[in-house]
Amino acid sequence: MFYKEFRGLQLSALGMGCMRLPVIDGDDKKIDQPAVEEMVDWAMANGINYYDTAWGYHGGTSETAMGKALAKHPRESFYLADKFPGYNLNNMDKVEEIFPEQLRKCGVDYFDFYLFHNVCDMNVDAYLDPKYGIMDYLKKQKEEGRIRFLGFSIHGDLECTKKFLDAYGKEMDFCQIQLNWLDYHFQKACDKLELLKEWNIPVWVMEPLRGGKLAKLEPAYEARLKEVRPKESVVGWAFRFLQSVDSVVVTLSGMSDFEQLKQNAATYGENKPTSDVENGILFDIAEKMTSKIAVPCTACRYCVDHCPQGLDIPHLLNLYNEHAFTGESGFIAPMALRAVDGDKQPSSCIGCGACEQVCPQKIKISEAMADFAEKLK
Repeated sequence: MFYKEFRGLQLSALGMGCMRLPVIDGDDKKIDQPAVEEMVDWAMANGINYYDTAWGYHGGTSETAMGKALAKHPRESFYLADKFPGYNLNNMDKVEEIFPEQLRKCGVDYFDFYLFHNVCDMNVDAYLDPKYGIMDYLKKQKEEGRIRFLGFSIHGDLECTKKFLDAYGKEMDFCQIQLNWLDYHFQKACDKLELLKEWNIPVWVMEPLRGGKLAKLEPAYEARLKEVRPKESVVGWAFRFLQSVDSVVVTLSGMSDFEQLKQNAATYGENKPTSDVENGILFDIAEKMTSKIAVPCTACRYCVDHCPQGLDIPHLLNLYNEHAFTGESGFIAPMALRAVDGDKQPSSCIGCGACEQVCPQKIKISEAMADFAEKLK
């Protein structure tokens, strides 16, 4: 295991994400505790010292499971991250209740890392609203030693990220983003990286394999990668790409079984980042993968001025691309649409075609909106 320096700490470059722990009979709330403890014991013995849980993972049982698993190890031997669950707006006024309960469930006196969870269009205004006192409370916990480092995870777009940073950027020690070789351009993660670099905020990575979509590729794509690195697995390529991003400190992988843990740890036994040429190959494969479903919107916004419904068509098409690629299990687009007024949803398109008459890319916008609305049912 190799390590990355952060504020005088040596953090394992691979962290254990605790959202996809082994479960019993396929029930997400029934965590297989012996299996988890076996994995954690092995991880600790093999150099992984960073563990990331959250209030909502496994229906609220992840924190307790990890607390039990880590309790066998000296507190100073691991770094534990948890998050305030603002992904649910009903929690916004409950920070003083939730935070101490998280400490209790995890069986610790402090969190090494604590995050505003899942900042997005739906909740960013509430996170920033002083009436809830979330920032004031968390700053106090940091001052009193119950939080060592404060950060945020974000699924919102670049503008949402800017909005949060403009308000709280000076207080943020780190940021967790969805980053992988496909989303580097597809979800414009590259732009977030540049913004965070301007703020001098280091990056933690979530979804390095995009929920498993980058664990296996079409044979032609896999063959192309094998020509360059014959002994590297497809999963290995995903992690090597992240090793090439200088600002990345910890990469979190939600490992659901012992074999995944061992394979990922083996990859992080050495630092072998991809080169610029190799990244170019990955980006070319990503473009081919996404072009099969993506509508080529350039966000020129000519369509917006001609839409009688006042829809933000470029924004909706961007979400359509994401949802069409990810499939039914995708949560980013549905989550983002929760921040869109009811009369501005894809289903509000009346199919008049006015937008299509001015679209330089000749996109069949009305068809895309109809398909998007159908996929969301």
